[in-house]
Amino acid sequence: MISGRQFRSRSHSHAKGNRYLVSELLWGPDDPLFPRTRVAQNDNLTFEAVGMERVNWSNAGPIRKILKEAFEAVGLPYFNPHSFRKTLAQFGERICNTAEEFKAWSQNLGHENVLTTYLSYGEVASRRQAEIIRRLGEVAESEADELELIESALKAAKRRVRG
Repeated sequence: MISGRQFRSRSHSHAKGNRYLVSELLWGPDDPLFPRTRVAQNDNLTFEAVGMERVNWSNAGPIRKILKEAFEAVGLPYFNPHSFRKTLAQFGERICNTAEEFKAWSQNLGHENVLTTYLSYGEVASRRQAEIIRRLGEVAESEADELELIESALKAAKRRVRG
């Protein structure tokens, strides 16, 4: 299950709930993002929700319900938690500029190993692959030009020292 560290800082729809969990209940980043409901028997001898527990749900059913209601509230079609995670993983691939940034993104998804993120969600469409390779070629060319300038400057400096 996912922890509170995952997505909290980027989740606008959970901002109010997040403030409650952090400010009122003093929950931290390793507590569940979707905490299990605490259920107790009331005076009528029926069960009712009486709070939250600092543990994850035993299955994704309640999380699916939360997401379904959240999407409906803003007029969007429902996406199951896994497709939502896949979208976030692919978004991370696009915005992370370094391996370290993607490692942090991967950890936010709850993956201890960045390869889990790459292998589970890391499909690169052929068109995007071509864009990336083309851009990397441009970067390599510009760096080669910079290296030539640096080498020329070093050679000139050596000549001055000798001469």
